[in-house]
Amino acid sequence: MKKPFIISVTVLSILLLGACCKNDTSKARKFNGKYEGEHLARIAFPIGGLGTGMFCVEGSGAISNMSVRHRPDVFHEPTMFAALHVKGVENGTKILEGLLPDWKKFGMPHSALGGGGTWGLPRFKENSFTARFPFAELELKDSDMPVEVKLTAWNPFIPTDADNSSLPVGGLEYEFRNTGNTEIDAIFSCNTRNFMYVHGKGNSYISSMNNGFVLCQTGTEEEPFHQGNFAIYTDNPETVVNHCWFRGAWFDPLTMCWNELTEGVMNTCPEKEPGAPGASLFVPFGLKPGESKTVKLYMAWYVPYSHLRIGGEPKSNTDVPNPPACADSANSCYPYDNKGEGNYRPWYGSKFNDVGEVAAYWMDHYKDLKAKSEIFSDAFYRSTLPAEVIEAVAANLTILKSPTVFRQYDGRMWNWEGCGDTWGSCHGSCTHVWNYAQAVPHLFPAMERTLRETEFFVSQNTEGHQTFRSNLPIRPVIHDFHSAADGQLGGIMKVYREWRISGSADWLKTIYPYVKSSMDYCIGTWDPRKTGAVEEPHHNTYDIEFWGPNGMINSFYSGALQAAVLMGKALDENVSEYEDLLAKSKDYMENKLYDGEYFIHDIRWKGLNAPDPTKAQTFHTHYSAEALKLLEKEGPKYQYGKGCLSDGVLGSWMSLVCGMPEVIDPEKIASHLKSVHKYNLKKDLQNHANPQRPTFALGEDGGLLLCSWPKGGKLSLPFVYSDEVWTGIEYQAASHLMFEGEVEKGLDIVRTCRDRYDGRIRNPFNEYECGAWYARAMASYALIEGLTGVRYDAVDKTLYINSRVGNDFVSFLSTGTGFGNVGLKNGKPFVDVKYGVIDVKKCMVSGNEAAL
Repeated sequence: MKKPFIISVTVLSILLLGACCKNDTSKARKFNGKYEGEHLARIAFPIGGLGTGMFCVEGSGAISNMSVRHRPDVFHEPTMFAALHVKGVENGTKILEGLLPDWKKFGMPHSALGGGGTWGLPRFKENSFTARFPFAELELKDSDMPVEVKLTAWNPFIPTDADNSSLPVGGLEYEFRNTGNTEIDAIFSCNTRNFMYVHGKGNSYISSMNNGFVLCQTGTEEEPFHQGNFAIYTDNPETVVNHCWFRGAWFDPLTMCWNELTEGVMNTCPEKEPGAPGASLFVPFGLKPGESKTVKLYMAWYVPYSHLRIGGEPKSNTDVPNPPACADSANSCYPYDNKGEGNYRPWYGSKFNDVGEVAAYWMDHYKDLKAKSEIFSDAFYRSTLPAEVIEAVAANLTILKSPTVFRQYDGRMWNWEGCGDTWGSCHGSCTHVWNYAQAVPHLFPAMERTLRETEFFVSQNTEGHQTFRSNLPIRPVIHDFHSAADGQLGGIMKVYREWRISGSADWLKTIYPYVKSSMDYCIGTWDPRKTGAVEEPHHNTYDIEFWGPNGMINSFYSGALQAAVLMGKALDENVSEYEDLLAKSKDYMENKLYDGEYFIHDIRWKGLNAPDPTKAQTFHTHYSAEALKLLEKEGPKYQYGKGCLSDGVLGSWMSLVCGMPEVIDPEKIASHLKSVHKYNLKKDLQNHANPQRPTFALGEDGGLLLCSWPKGGKLSLPFVYSDEVWTGIEYQAASHLMFEGEVEKGLDIVRTCRDRYDGRIRNPFNEYECGAWYARAMASYALIEGLTGVRYDAVDKTLYINSRVGNDFVSFLSTGTGFGNVGLKNGKPFVDVKYGVIDVKKCMVSGNEAAL
């Protein structure tokens, strides 16, 4: 079950300290622009592949968040640093980082003891940071140094190529330019402690490799998951390697390392020395005035095992699923072994045998992978959409490089909701959270389909009950708690989306019987009287159960019924029952849940099949004597009643992003969304009381509240997160407003959100909720379609454009077979494929066929 998110003392103190000290005189930065000054403070940009773990490059250039052992390790700074020594220059030795941000000076681990690794070493005085995902670019300058430095940090990210986007590698390119009038001799170095070392477990050493070294840690027979290797190397044959720093006590190793750097000494020591605390590599070079040279630093890691095994083993035969047999067609083949023996192992461990193979592949394919990643980056940033939208979408693609995302040994995706400080936050590819995430189905559709296959083939039992959290390794689950109504109904809609993106009739034919079983379960469990309303108590993304029909879940019900009808008709199935219920659901939403301005919640807890709330199975819902009085007076705890819910028509948004029309009257949907903007968007939260988890947005921050009660009727204990601000819901509401033509209102929400993540207090590349790098924030990807109406249907091979930004725009489009730019020029559509193939047979612009 999902546990309430508890922010560690360290994180909470930092967030509160920053949030309480907003500087009114701070210089505003331009969206999607360069970060400078105070806006550099909290930047940590992830470098890593899908499901590989990561490290981050900070706004200063420091390496942090070293998280390569299949768990987050937020704030882990591994004492890895690059440095430059310029011979004959006073103060000519500096680490290749900008100034230390002030927040690190107090309150961080070890700082009270005077620790902090490299924090006290001389560094460049000026720095700036620019993100062009998946590339991060830093510029360093210092009046002491006759050299300007540009650092480019990246790793492969190529839509449609999941395998090459799932490599445990990173690249750091340091470009040096001589700004002086005389030739200089310099030494570049990369220096690091052996951060792979695990105290008291196996053996630790540093081994040699061509032009570099490998930090090594062995596992034990009982605990093989301690095994791990991290390689750092160059392509320069003049590289000199020191495999063993000075061994001693206290600060001896780093002190002696720095002494040698300042003296320009390239010390060497053989590999595999016992107790080697760290290693360095050196690249000497010369620069004539105005000349530039680049040193490429390659990194690769390999941690083939983990200690992770999540979820219990089913004991009932009804809990054991019956996945489809493997057919001839690749798209209908289900080749996975669901026994899930042992612990989680990463996909890259099935492709490579050791870190040497990873390193060799990275070196051999570096140029090609960079070129393809640049093709993606250039195409993405060629977009003419508003800067705040481009920034919001790109910033949250970093989630895919974080430890939030796993990819197990057979290639299937499995995810957390987000990252705790040292743990994954809320397991199991949670269906009701990943509903919001719209990036993966477009960028890596084959990966997204593995999530659907897990949900329907593995985590759904023979009765159609689907757990909203899947086991790790992926295998059958215990069905001992409610399904999540939004998660299971949303999954049906997403099957429709995956079908239209893939174009595979075979895949649809294979999965549809499981979809039908799921739909029938939803009807029988939540609408047993077939009124067209979700009446029975239903678990949802707020980690509670809603009692009685409401706009949020009923819009999901309508959307799922529509998807079941459309898919069933494509397969010549009898869908008359679903069509009848769809009509009833639409009528119920429009005539019984609409208050004339927005959709509400009709709280019911009597006369249902479910026992009363004190006896029903719930999650963290306890009824004390005081709560029993509230029950009689107001109904069950944790409802929203007459409130204006930002997620109040979420299922209608899901219909749109899944490629279907809205079922509910668009005028009423638009009215609801305009009410959300009017009542729930706050530009200042100083007078807003939030006894829940306030650091997402508080004080002088602005944000979109999850719910408000503008007409009164707020319950004493409304749903447990009602006073909070979640970026994923901000983007969902904003993009939905755009779909309905309310572009400026949508942009207003996006700007308010991104203003909080400007680098001063919060990391621009980490929108957190129940954990860091939280998946729901990938709702931002829907902003693209919300503004442009750009969508490719692989079934009909049709490109759709429905612009809300005029007759001249360029947008990014990714499909199952390629990506590129599409848009309108003087009202005429165009397609510019940059990678792969996009087979467009027909183009529809604002509902009318148009020639390309």
